[in-house]
Amino acid sequence: MLRADLVQTLVASGHVETPFRVSVSSQVTGVVMRIPVAQGQRVRAGDTLLLLDAREARALAVQAEGQLAQAVAKLRQVQVTTLPLARLSLAEATTVLRNEQQKYDRNLAALGFDSPASRDAALATLEVARARVRSAELQVAANSTGGSDYVLAEAQLAQAQANLEAVRARAGYLVVTAPRAGVLIGRTIEAGDVVQPGKELMVLSPVGDVDIVVRIDERNLGLVAVGQSAMASVDAYPTETFPARVHYINPAVDRLRASVEVKLRVPTPPAYLRQDMTVTVDIEAAIRPHTLIVPTADIHELDTPNAWVLTASDGRARKRPVQVGLVSGSKAEILSGVSEGDLIVPRSADSVEDGHRLRVQATAAATAARVPRSATQ
Repeated sequence: MLRADLVQTLVASGHVETPFRVSVSSQVTGVVMRIPVAQGQRVRAGDTLLLLDAREARALAVQAEGQLAQAVAKLRQVQVTTLPLARLSLAEATTVLRNEQQKYDRNLAALGFDSPASRDAALATLEVARARVRSAELQVAANSTGGSDYVLAEAQLAQAQANLEAVRARAGYLVVTAPRAGVLIGRTIEAGDVVQPGKELMVLSPVGDVDIVVRIDERNLGLVAVGQSAMASVDAYPTETFPARVHYINPAVDRLRASVEVKLRVPTPPAYLRQDMTVTVDIEAAIRPHTLIVPTADIHELDTPNAWVLTASDGRARKRPVQVGLVSGSKAEILSGVSEGDLIVPRSADSVEDGHRLRVQATAAATAARVPRSATQ
């Protein structure tokens, strides 16, 4: 028997999966004109994935730009032309009113009017002048900042600007870009297809973290814990291995398959790793440093509480009950019953029983008794 490190591993198969996948879709209805990327290609954030027909969008943009130019001109007209003219009209009407008022006052202060008719005519002329002043004042107020005509012109300008921005935004939607860096792993459209908003067109696997998803038998659930290390390999490169670490254990058990989903994070994915590849992982379920180890083949009744081994002691085979600890593959940890340096009789010596005489052949690395086939009591 020797002391050595014993690692218990749990072998499971699964597949490669990114923590999430990005579904790429269009925000507008349109006809696909060109797809500049191929499935399996690595793209950067902002790279163009597909182009939609932009002829209608360009026509709408020209129309919106014309409406904006008209709105700008309208507001400019109010500021530069209409308001100054209204102010001139107000000044002229004010002058006329002042002259008419002075004329009326002089006639009234002097000899008066020749007749009631002439007085009524003078009053009517005065009222007309006053009405013209009020009208001119309203025109000035309407075309000044905050006035009704000025606000209307501003509103038309804002509406035209918003319409142009909406048209340009729609035109921007005609170019579908990658929302983040990744690998294009799926595509359902071709040039000439009509796309609808919200319909999945492409699937992007983001660059970064990679998970391995495996299912383990629920009987082994107690052997797995978050943080455990593992070594993984893929069928396509069986001689290559890479490290992984358990980072998620599904709290629910699949009742139909009696298994539990476990995810392992790959911190440094190898370049050959692809989405959905089949992977085999060896999870380090437990580690026993510098412990007594015996080959499982040499332990009798290993799977029972009455496990025992034959040791070579004083030239005879001796049966010793042992307490078995961790079991991993072809090796088992012995907690009690034998000591370091004891010679274990291999089970291949079927004819040897407790108390039989033995001839021990020592070698430089002997850890078990050499039992001749002719061993007798």
